Amino acid sequence: MRLHRLSLTAFGPFAGTEHVDFDDVGRDGLFLLWGPTGAGKTTLLDAVVFALYGTVPGARGEEKRLRSDHADDATRTEVSCELTLAGERLRVVRRPEQQRPKKRGEGWTTEQAKLTVQRLTEGGWEPVSTRIDEGSEHLRTRLGLDVHQFCQVVLLPQGDFARFLRAEPEQRGDLLRTLFDVDRFASAETWLADERARARDLVAVQRARLSTLLARVAQVADVDVPEALAPELVGGGAGGAVAPWVAAVRATAAAGLESAAAAAEAAAADAAMVDAELAAARAVADRHHRRERTLAELDAL
Repeated sequence: MRLHRLSLTAFGPFAGTEHVDFDDVGRDGLFLLWGPTGAGKTTLLDAVVFALYGTVPGARGEEKRLRSDHADDATRTEVSCELTLAGERLRVVRRPEQQRPKKRGEGWTTEQAKLTVQRLTEGGWEPVSTRIDEGSEHLRTRLGLDVHQFCQVVLLPQGDFARFLRAEPEQRGDLLRTLFDVDRFASAETWLADERARARDLVAVQRARLSTLLARVAQVADVDVPEALAPELVGGGAGGAVAPWVAAVRATAAAGLESAAAAAEAAAADAAMVDAELAAARAVADRHHRRERTLAELDAL
């Protein structure tokens, strides 16, 4: 938001019309509103808030009391503010509800509040809205803040900064989230939380699978799973104990396999020797059998 010009008539302590050219006073980028107490410094800020929101901060925000007590009866209370919002140059003219003399007869009549919003184009000022609800919504969507947030951050009333600092963390957080684009950080936080949950579920599945595999290893190796591994299997251990135990079981099984292979090789050698001896015995028995059969045939002759 950038202010360009401000005009206020019969507003607050100012009975007539006062003009402030912010483009002129702010040409160096920084300017100071200075003056003695009661000079109307706060009134200028109130006029900006009133133009944008139709009210002013704190106890001063009674629209019916915005009219200057020093103004002429025929002068209407009005604030005009030119500013740029979201790249759009606007002129906002607002009047509060106020009393004025009747045009006919004696007495007073109530003049309703009014709001006019105009947009600057290449062809000049063109109307945006002359309705309070429609014009206020046009401003609100471009400001992005309600009047309380605007007065806490953009035009902080006197003495309210300490109140902002003392506010509950949730209230300050809501305001800061409105002021700054934190959606990407919120999205990152949500993504990280989802990834953490997914990783936790995956770890739980893998631990269950590991427990099943260790039980199978223990069954095949005919050993018991050490109690020291129980915390690790349920996620409470520091990790690193399973691999050494499996390596030890594997080494023991490998040594047993090597011993069994050597025993099997020796048994095979013994079996081969027995087979050879059996074959020799069968050969001797066969020769004896043929000899006896031949002798029997000779005796028969």
